[in-house]
Amino acid sequence: MRILVLGGTGFVGRHAAAALRARGHDVVLGTRRPKRARRNLPEALRSCALRETHLESLTTRYVWDPLLAGVDAVLNCVGILRERGSETYDRVHHMAPAALANACERRGLRLVHVSALGLRRESRSWFLRSKLAGEHRIRASAADYTIVRPSLLDGDGGYGARWLRWFARWPVHFVPADARGRTAALQVRDLGEALAVLCEARGRADLREVELGGSAARSMAEYLAALRAPSGGRRALRVPVPAILARLVSHVCDLLHFSPYSYGHLELMRRDNLPAVNLLPALLGRAPAPVGRDLPRMRPAYAFAAMGTGHETPVPPSPQ
Repeated sequence: MRILVLGGTGFVGRHAAAALRARGHDVVLGTRRPKRARRNLPEALRSCALRETHLESLTTRYVWDPLLAGVDAVLNCVGILRERGSETYDRVHHMAPAALANACERRGLRLVHVSALGLRRESRSWFLRSKLAGEHRIRASAADYTIVRPSLLDGDGGYGARWLRWFARWPVHFVPADARGRTAALQVRDLGEALAVLCEARGRADLREVELGGSAARSMAEYLAALRAPSGGRRALRVPVPAILARLVSHVCDLLHFSPYSYGHLELMRRDNLPAVNLLPALLGRAPAPVGRDLPRMRPAYAFAAMGTGHETPVPPSPQ
C-alpha cells in the first residue's frame, strides 16, 4: 500500500511512518516545510516522498485531491497545541479532518485519524471541543475510517514527553490539587506500530473507534514519580497547587505559548482518561512496553507484634 502520513515528520507521525516502512509499505510524508523536514528525518525515512501540507487551508474536500493522488490510505497525525494565525483549532482539528473524510469517501481511501481520550461536550477548552467536533464529522461520513484515541505518550522527540521527563527530575513536584484523574501512558513506538496495523485494517466495522493505553493507570503525581524512579534519585516532594492557581497558570501558559501545560490538559488531568477497552495488546500481539517504574509503597519504620505479656512492643521490620 501507498500511505500518506499527515504530520509525518512529527512525534507520532515519524514513529507511525517508520512502522509502516518496516511492514513493507510505501510512505508519503505530509509536512508543512518539506525542505527543512528532509534534513531532520531519521535515516529510515529519508527516501520517503514529501508533500507540502497545510491543514488550515484544506477545509473543503476538493482541495485534498492533489495530496491524495496515488495513495491507498491516509493516516492523520496532525494536531496543534495552540493557535497561531490561520492555524486555528477549528480549521486544523475540525474542518480539515471533516473535508478529508469526505475526500476519502469519494476516492474510496482508508482513513485513520488520531484523536485523543477524554473528549467531552461539556469541556470548556476549545482545544478539546474542536477535536470532538472533528470526530463527529468523520463519523458522519461514509468513509472507511478508524478514529484512534491514545492516552498520554512517552518517548524520545516528543515536546510534552520531553518536558515531563525534565520536570520529573526535579526534587519537588508541583501538581494541581485536583489533578486526580488517571492516565495509562504508552510508548509512542507502540502507538506507531498500532497505527500501522490499523492502516491495513480495511473494512473493519469493529475498529471504527479504537482506544489505546499502556498497562499502568496512574495519576499525574504517580506518573511523574514513575518517570523519576529509573534515575535512582530520592523521592520527590509533592506539593499540591490550589485549583484556582493551577488554572490561572494554565491560562498564562496558553497566552505565552509556554510549555505543554495548557488549560485543556488541566481539564484532562481532573478526570480519568483510560481506555474503555484497551485494544493495544490485541493490535501489537504482545503486552505494551512499560513506561517508567512504580515506586515501592512506603512501609512504617516499625512493625508491632503482640507479645506473651499482652503488651505490644515495637520490633524491627523483616529484612525481607
